[in-house]
Amino acid sequence: MQNKKPGRFKVFFDRFSGKVTHLAGSSIAFLSAFGIIIVWAVTGPIFHFSDTWQLVINTGTTIITFLMVFVIQQSQNKDTLALHLKLNELIAASDCTSNRLIDVEDLTEEELVVLKKFYVKLSQLAKNEKNLFATHSIDEAEERHEEKLNVVKGKKTRR
Repeated sequence: MQNKKPGRFKVFFDRFSGKVTHLAGSSIAFLSAFGIIIVWAVTGPIFHFSDTWQLVINTGTTIITFLMVFVIQQSQNKDTLALHLKLNELIAASDCTSNRLIDVEDLTEEELVVLKKFYVKLSQLAKNEKNLFATHSIDEAEERHEEKLNVVKGKKTRR
């Protein structure tokens, strides 16, 4: 694995987007935006509700929205990557999970549909047991299901 240092702009934008995203989701940001709209609405009669008066708010909101899409998306990408890494660590650390799921986010939509059907089947098996502690791995699902039934019944088997 290469230890490549990120560029200054990347580091700056990463920090900037995190702070802006956090600030944009605050009550202060909402109240500020609401205040701007109130001031704009109150000034309507002063400017006779002119086209320029309308253009000011339309242009301002369009520019802010356009820029915020990129800032929020960058922050979301970072959060998503961190979440995937945390989940990958849990999958890799557990003996009862399938390591094939570590890079599941890179599968095609068709492959994800196949996995979903498999987990629907596992869910149906678990529902039939009425036992919250019966879980299944993607590998050997039916065999493990039977093993768990035997453990519950006191007939522990070896794999």
